[in-house]
Amino acid sequence: MELGSHERTISVALVVLLSSCFYTDFGTATATDTITSSQFIRDPEAIISIGSKFKLGFFSPDGNSTNRYIGIWYNKGGSANKTVVWVANRSKPLNDSSGIFTIWEDGNLVVLNGQKEIHWSSNVSSLVKNSNTRAQLLDSGNLVLHDNISQVSIWDSFQEPTDTFYSEMKVSTDLRTGKKVQLTSWRSLSNPSIGSFSAGLDSFTIPEVFIWINGTRPYWRSGPWNGRYFIGIPDMNSVYLDGFNLGEDHQKETRYLTFAFADNDVFFALTPQGNLEERAWVDGKAHLKIYFFYPTNDCDVYGKCGAFGSCNSQKIPICSCLLGFEPKNAEDWNRGNWSGGEVEGKQDGFFKLETMKVPYFAERSSANEDKCKDQCLNNCSCKAYAYEIGVGCMIWTHNLIDIRKLPSGGTNLFIRVAHEELDQKDMKLVIILVIVGIIAIAICTFFAWRWFAKRKAMKENSKVQRLDLGEAYANFSTEKVNPARLQDLLVFNFEELANATNNFQLANKLGQGGFGPVYKGKLQDGQEIAVKRLSKASGQGQEEFMNEVMVISNLQHRNLVRLLGCCVEREENMLIYEYMPNKSLDSFLFDPQRQSLLDWPKRFNIIKGISRGLLYLHRDSRLRIIHRDLKASNILLDDDLNPKISDFGLARIFGGNQDQAATKRLVGTYGYMSPEYAMEGRFSEKSDVFSFGVLLLEIVSGRKNTSFYHEEFELTLLGYAWKLWNDNNVIDLVDPLIYESGFKMEIIRCVNVGLLCVQEFVKDRPNMSTVVSMLNSEIKDLPAAKQPAFTVRRGAYDSESSSNQNQQICSINDVTVTLMEGR
Repeated sequence: MELGSHERTISVALVVLLSSCFYTDFGTATATDTITSSQFIRDPEAIISIGSKFKLGFFSPDGNSTNRYIGIWYNKGGSANKTVVWVANRSKPLNDSSGIFTIWEDGNLVVLNGQKEIHWSSNVSSLVKNSNTRAQLLDSGNLVLHDNISQVSIWDSFQEPTDTFYSEMKVSTDLRTGKKVQLTSWRSLSNPSIGSFSAGLDSFTIPEVFIWINGTRPYWRSGPWNGRYFIGIPDMNSVYLDGFNLGEDHQKETRYLTFAFADNDVFFALTPQGNLEERAWVDGKAHLKIYFFYPTNDCDVYGKCGAFGSCNSQKIPICSCLLGFEPKNAEDWNRGNWSGGEVEGKQDGFFKLETMKVPYFAERSSANEDKCKDQCLNNCSCKAYAYEIGVGCMIWTHNLIDIRKLPSGGTNLFIRVAHEELDQKDMKLVIILVIVGIIAIAICTFFAWRWFAKRKAMKENSKVQRLDLGEAYANFSTEKVNPARLQDLLVFNFEELANATNNFQLANKLGQGGFGPVYKGKLQDGQEIAVKRLSKASGQGQEEFMNEVMVISNLQHRNLVRLLGCCVEREENMLIYEYMPNKSLDSFLFDPQRQSLLDWPKRFNIIKGISRGLLYLHRDSRLRIIHRDLKASNILLDDDLNPKISDFGLARIFGGNQDQAATKRLVGTYGYMSPEYAMEGRFSEKSDVFSFGVLLLEIVSGRKNTSFYHEEFELTLLGYAWKLWNDNNVIDLVDPLIYESGFKMEIIRCVNVGLLCVQEFVKDRPNMSTVVSMLNSEIKDLPAAKQPAFTVRRGAYDSESSSNQNQQICSINDVTVTLMEGR
């Protein structure tokens, strides 16, 4: 773009004048999603799409780089996790923060440096001087340049993609000229200039997706498109069927690929290493997860085994010659260099290969499935054929390149070979099948005998164990629980669990509770389990064991831990649960090294999950269950940090019309007990609500309820939260690791709900159904909370009742209490 000296001076002056006019109020100007000649962005400003999904502005690839680029990125993940999907001046970065992104006098979008030199332009050649245009960032992530007069799009960023393929974008190829709209990788993670890899649609007869090295050399391909999916990608027919679409614009003579998943947070990125990765935002929040990437192994690399070689990643070596072929260079082949391929002999038959990624350079034929074989036989140059619904008949007359055995999917490929080879192959196959059959019968006979013997012994042992369970159930149960469900519970023997836990080795110990130690184990089928073993020194015994077996075996909910079985043998009582790899909530919440792993979205998800689990126990299950020992150590976390309520040894079943009960034997954990239960032995659903409120405040604050034993406050967590609530200073309660202004109202609502749950009087506390509605904002206006229980300063009592003013109460007991009297 060349300008005369006089015109350039005027243009520069105009840009400087406009920038000085708009820069002072740019916070208002850039609140839109639009760029014009008078409404531009100056580094480090940005614009955001109308739905706040994408942001456009200046950025540096990493903290060590001074290079500045204009780009588009997802408006989530924060500055530390910025996911850039498009870069404008990737080949000509700015070397300081003086850049401007605006509409130039000819109507094109431009990136200018501090000297008003153009580093990038949309370069629409049809525009004339003083064209009236504007650019808008859409919620699809597309930056569109509009003609304000005709209101038509004259350029968009989807026409010039970088390394990212996302919803509504088209990757295309011009069938007449071969010109492609394709992805190009970054040179490195810190350098967005054009790298070595590109990805797009191949312009050959049958459409395929390719990754190329240096623009021409194939590196990976998807296999042909059959109208629904690419047959060279395993399991694509079940995973991606609802997403991809391949179409043709006959007027423009172009073929294009698009995708539109139900989850709009899914996208594909071409990495600097040449991998095409499927990525997604987990729970729509700030954490990015990689689901699939290609190539996945050596067999995915184009032409790994050369011509007439087949690749199978499940075998060693991975390359083998097709039937009727042999290596061109046996010495190279034996050394693992398979690129030379094979040579062929006489061919007059077909050998069938199943679930195959078919070779490249297929020629499409109009023959139907029955005639496809004949057409190949009648063509002396035909090396192989395949028939796939949606593609039709495919024949290969060139060298067979890039064949791969797939674990699933693909199609049947028929290789043309000599009859002698087929006969020899069939004879070898018969001999092998006979030998294998004899060996298989001998092995099956041996193992059948062993299985029947072991089964007989297990039945005898099982009768004893089930009898023990039945007697324990009959002696203990006074509730109307269906014993048939109990008898369906898996019963493990002691030897099986000892083997699974390596004889209860200390290295497999997951933790220690009031019931006893918990061990990680692995069954013979590979399933991981958690084994809770009743300690003989535990205050809990047969009653708690049978109680947990009966209660949890009748429950099933995603937020309750699943009981797999139990063991009653050799004076041992053990419970077998599903294994939770992330252990319990307290191991994250109160550990300074791991607290930061639970950001606010994760904590809020945990709070809601616990509330749903409690609602199920109280109202939605067939039995009405009062847990009586809800606390952080009894909340287990699965792979995705979803909560599951555990430890039902102290739970009680309520009848249909029963609202509360009383006991002289108090169980639970200090700090979580409701006042009516701790003082009078009365418990109900509202007792669990109180415990939930304490747990909610612990999750928000990151502190234990029993951690306030110091002279500065002399309060419980409840008292501290109540004081800050009344002082209108709730933010001081919030764990600094999770506080972000965008979550402020959600956090304050949770604190309000927590304070409502820990109110002193039962009638004031909401039930769990109301709590769930409050957390989901279905109840907009929350009632005012009254003073929680246990909020009186201990110092006041100590000064009146203690004769020793220097004596300080320092108990931080956090174990389960099974009996509030001396033993």
